Amino acid sequence: MAGHSKWNNIKERKGAQDKKRGKLFQKLVKEIYQAAKDGGPDPDINPGLRLAIDKAKSNNMPNDNVERAIKRATDPNESANYEEIVYEGYGPNGVAVLVETLTDNTNRTSTGVRVAFDRNGGNLGEKGSVSYMFDRKGYIVIEREGLDIDEDTMFMSALEAGAENLETSDEVFEIYTEGSDFGAVRDELEKEYTLAQADLTMVPRMFVPIDEENKETFENLIEALEDDDDVNDVYHNAELD
Repeated sequence: MAGHSKWNNIKERKGAQDKKRGKLFQKLVKEIYQAAKDGGPDPDINPGLRLAIDKAKSNNMPNDNVERAIKRATDPNESANYEEIVYEGYGPNGVAVLVETLTDNTNRTSTGVRVAFDRNGGNLGEKGSVSYMFDRKGYIVIEREGLDIDEDTMFMSALEAGAENLETSDEVFEIYTEGSDFGAVRDELEKEYTLAQADLTMVPRMFVPIDEENKETFENLIEALEDDDDVNDVYHNAELD
């Protein structure tokens, strides 16, 4: 993972999503709603809901939106249900792409994802065709601004909390955990630090370079997927500048 700062990609994506904040909030509300409907309205005993709320907070979604989504999920007259479906495929240069969706209409979603691939130099694959190239990891970001602490001290804090890896830049500390350890590590670090980001993610085992002539096509593919109302997250193993 060294040399492939996830934080830079997150900043770029958030910058683009600022222009589409209403659509982003709709996706986050849907995640919170379904998590609360599946596991109950208390994030202290519903880790899926806690994760969805943390994701919403990291994207600056107002608390009122969160509370309304949870209240709606507990309404006995509310019948909406969403299904999680993961699509796997390839982009230009054979880049692996994972697409996580939450949908109430599988035909609509599969059509939208397929069209995005077909129009932007990619193709959908079978289940398992690219997922083996990624590992589920916990990802935690602590911003360095205003924090009087060096890399060695942060490394020890992360290690003692149960993390497996730390990467640093001028702006942030990026902490990775095993997927199963994420909640415990996050809770331990929150006792001492303010977390700028805390989420589960898919980390590539290897990266694939993109030819300059294919770079724009690939970026269009990712943008088309992320712009789909049913798509929650898109992961890839492209090596970009």
